[in-house]
Amino acid sequence: MSEEQKKILEQQLWNIANTLRGKMDADEFRDYILGFIFYKYLSEKMEAFANALEDDLVYSEVTDEEILEAVKEASIEELGYFLKPDELFHNIAKKGVQKEDNFILEDLEKILTNIEQTTMGSASEDDFIHLFEDLDLTSTKLGKSTNARNQVVAQVLSHLDNIDFNVADRNRDILGDAYEYLIGQFAAGAGKKAGEFYTPQQVSKILAKLVTVGKTRLKSVYDPTCGSGSLLLRVATEVEDVTNFYGQELNRTTYNLARMNMIMHDVHYAKFDIKQDDTLEHPQHLDKRFEAIVANPPFSAKWSANKLFLDDDRFSQYGKLAPSSKADFAFVQHMIHQLDDNGTMAIVLPHGVLFRGSAEGHIRKYLIENRNYLDAVIGLPANIFYGTSIPTCVLVFKKCREDSEHILFIDASNDFEKAKNQNYLTDKHVEKIIGTYANRKALNKYSYLAKMSEVKENDYNLNISRYVDTFEEEEPIDIDSVCTQLKDIDTEIANNDQTIKQYCDELGIATPF
Repeated sequence: MSEEQKKILEQQLWNIANTLRGKMDADEFRDYILGFIFYKYLSEKMEAFANALEDDLVYSEVTDEEILEAVKEASIEELGYFLKPDELFHNIAKKGVQKEDNFILEDLEKILTNIEQTTMGSASEDDFIHLFEDLDLTSTKLGKSTNARNQVVAQVLSHLDNIDFNVADRNRDILGDAYEYLIGQFAAGAGKKAGEFYTPQQVSKILAKLVTVGKTRLKSVYDPTCGSGSLLLRVATEVEDVTNFYGQELNRTTYNLARMNMIMHDVHYAKFDIKQDDTLEHPQHLDKRFEAIVANPPFSAKWSANKLFLDDDRFSQYGKLAPSSKADFAFVQHMIHQLDDNGTMAIVLPHGVLFRGSAEGHIRKYLIENRNYLDAVIGLPANIFYGTSIPTCVLVFKKCREDSEHILFIDASNDFEKAKNQNYLTDKHVEKIIGTYANRKALNKYSYLAKMSEVKENDYNLNISRYVDTFEEEEPIDIDSVCTQLKDIDTEIANNDQTIKQYCDELGIATPF
């Protein structure tokens, strides 16, 4: 798809989203528009799959029960779900714009329920159950009356029906890219709430590239705070294949979004395992170890810091827990526990983790001195995340480090472009960070390879300015020249005063000085 085609598609999608704009908050109408797009995807995927099962089969016209049963069995096995011909998106969208008999809300609600029910008892059940629970077709936010709600929904479905996402072409991911575009747009308009489900694309790219340096395939990738799943999917674009995707998300709505996102990007239901729960309090994948781990956890979130966690294998070896008011290092400890011996993890955190003392200082020292897992510290620009303007950093950890004698520090805080409300990173900025990390380069005023002894001398304070000197010397001042300039200015002032006095005398008025 060309850039021009992509822009046209994005504009079409945004115009459709604007149908719901003004009726509800950005994070609310997000659930509707993305839910409808997901239904369209499932429908078109179902139709393309069924048509390919037999020559000359036109699935939308099939009425034979035996054929339908055979298609259902094959579809649930391969796709994980099933839709009958009269449940296809196009048929419902078409009915919604008829002049008569155009009420579709009940039909639509029944179809969405049926999609989930067809997965019951199958291997895909956990990946589809309650996927549409946030798509409330009875909400008065869609319209005060039933007819008003029906009209709005019908309008949205009709607009979507006119967009060809070309689902049958496995080499193109137009729908997945469109979905990602809308998620990003909603994040930009959702303020602080956006951080719950979306990491800016360029930051995702940095994390994904960091954990895949030198690799073409991954056995597994894990995100303990996966949001919409975009970061997991970003990792997959950096390698030829990822065998399995794992994630956990606390927010129920965002958890549903993540599962939809996986399916929309053609990740087979057997290849991903996304769970919904509090990762620190109730981890769901503790029995597994992962080759790549990425995360953008909520900055300085609160957690229980219950003393019982001192007996938890994730935290017990450190002797101290992260403070209840700042869970940043609790996420680090959790991720390190799940990191495989040949793995790499990259996590975005607020700058405070680099230098805060007490329990955090103790944990930081243990990770460096006792374990020697910290591979790199990367400082990012301020104001690049939705909902917060604070500067952030990326910490990279490895259990088996190639360069165990040094920690690489990169100060990329001054490399950014300015937008209207936010700063952003370009591909050039990203490649500079990754190139510096991969080659472990020491670049003047940008990066530095610190010996472990230096970090120890700094009492394990990782503040980047202690290691990367970005001080710019000012031009030396010529005092004699400045004195001469001041004398010339004094002379000019005196001459001007004399001229003004002459004019005042001629006019017969008092001088102003």
